[in-house]
Amino acid sequence: IVDGIVRASPEVLGTHAGEIHISIALLPGSPAGFYHFWLLTFQFFQIAISTEQEHAAVPEIIALFQVLAGGVFVRLFHKGRHIVIPFVGRTGLDVSVICLGTMTFGEQNTEAEAHAQLDYAVDQGVNFIDAAEMYPVPPRAETQGRTEQYIGSWLAGRGRRDDVILATKVTGPGQMDWIRSGPRLSTEQVTAAIDTSLQRLQTDYIDLYQVHWPERQTNYFGKLGYTGSAHLGVPIEETLTALDRARQAGKIRHIGISNETPWGVAEYLRLANTQGLPRVASIQNPFNLLNRTFEIGLAEFAEREAVGLLAYSPLAFGTLSGKYLDNAQPARARLTLYERFKRYTGDIAERSIGRYVHLAREHGLDPAQMALAWVNSRPFLTSNIIGATTMDQLRSNIASADLKLPPAVREQIEAIHASQPNPCP
Repeated sequence: IVDGIVRASPEVLGTHAGEIHISIALLPGSPAGFYHFWLLTFQFFQIAISTEQEHAAVPEIIALFQVLAGGVFVRLFHKGRHIVIPFVGRTGLDVSVICLGTMTFGEQNTEAEAHAQLDYAVDQGVNFIDAAEMYPVPPRAETQGRTEQYIGSWLAGRGRRDDVILATKVTGPGQMDWIRSGPRLSTEQVTAAIDTSLQRLQTDYIDLYQVHWPERQTNYFGKLGYTGSAHLGVPIEETLTALDRARQAGKIRHIGISNETPWGVAEYLRLANTQGLPRVASIQNPFNLLNRTFEIGLAEFAEREAVGLLAYSPLAFGTLSGKYLDNAQPARARLTLYERFKRYTGDIAERSIGRYVHLAREHGLDPAQMALAWVNSRPFLTSNIIGATTMDQLRSNIASADLKLPPAVREQIEAIHASQPNPCP
């Protein structure tokens, strides 16, 4: 950024097959001036704008991008501020880089607190809300479904359904026998899950409906050491076919997956290509400074196949804020309240967290914002799912969308990672 003007740099441009330089007059009725667009001919377009005059007609600019880029991933730079408008896969759904995660709604947050979070987030330009039928967390029979209910009462009360992209999930198999006497990904259960979520959410369609975790036994939720199993349970083809029927009925618009492996992504894409079933648009997996395993086998799928990452746990259960260092137990904090959350704890994790927190403070940055800004900057990211229990946390998390990490910070992040890769996979 030079004098408030964003220009394409070698780092932004990178290596590409070609470059098209277009000058476009602003739409009729807009202030006079011209914008210059560089459209890079690889799958994830990076668009840089340099302005000859001040201009605030962002909706008009976005409309032009949607025509020019054809619904592919777009990054928009406007007047020195990095406004990110990623499209979900090839769907044309433009979502904010920050997504509001809601799994605390109904457990750590009351209905009134949930509504306050939704009001603030949407007013700040967050248009993407993520939920699940099993939420809130920790899952309990007494509270299951409350998260969707709270979102539904907000939608009904505020009348803002058209202002948000709404995502939720069907539960995979496990110990939660209070969900349909034991959740599976069969045709009957997927159909029932969608219908029940629609009722709780008080809407007649879901923008992005996701499979929360696979039917088959494989590596997810931090499981290491692949053991393999010939038993796949309900075939992916049956699940995807059921989702397609719901899509054709207008109940859901697009399909996503979560906690998936490279094989799983490849199988979903194979079925789309060979059976005429819909392509999955996104993958919601954990991704943070302590767990970058997504980069190993899934980032290339995200980029080359437009199955963009919806990153969850970007703060590693809040540990990357530094608030749990030195065995601290803040009041109302998740790891203080619930002993089950151990994934991002332990001596190795503590050492890495300490180094990241020190790095942030050394450069005058808030540790949590630094961790979120790093996730926001990944080229294969579609949206970063934040979660908060207080309004102060929410304000800080959303503000991370405006933070651009200096090169020195990015380099030191990579150095810390190289010294102890993925301490909490």
